[in-house]
Amino acid sequence: MDLSPPLRKPRTESIVPMINVVFLLLIFFLMTSQIAPPDPFEVTVPTARDGSDAQAKVVLYIDGTGRMHVDGAEDAAVLPRLQALNAAETELLLRADATLEAARLAEILMTLAQLNLTRVELAVTRQ
Repeated sequence: MDLSPPLRKPRTESIVPMINVVFLLLIFFLMTSQIAPPDPFEVTVPTARDGSDAQAKVVLYIDGTGRMHVDGAEDAAVLPRLQALNAAETELLLRADATLEAARLAEILMTLAQLNLTRVELAVTRQ
């Protein structure tokens, strides 16, 4: 008869600390990330051979029919919203659809100039 103590299995390493680290990293990335709001409507920007990345914080969306959207305001409410901006410090990014007529775009740019918004960048994609 064998009266020796039973052999113990070697204790495996716990994965709980690793799970804790993964959840802490997940929480960190969720708290520090910036989620961009979706575009108000589909805009296909024109292409260009050369361009730089735009840094403007205010984005004016214009679709192919001339419908405009900025900061939650659409069509008739866009101009008062743009007029309320501090024109000297505001850079405006213009995301105009590639199918928008050049004459309509020129009218919009003249209206922006009348509102003293002179720092306007046109968003394009590189060829």
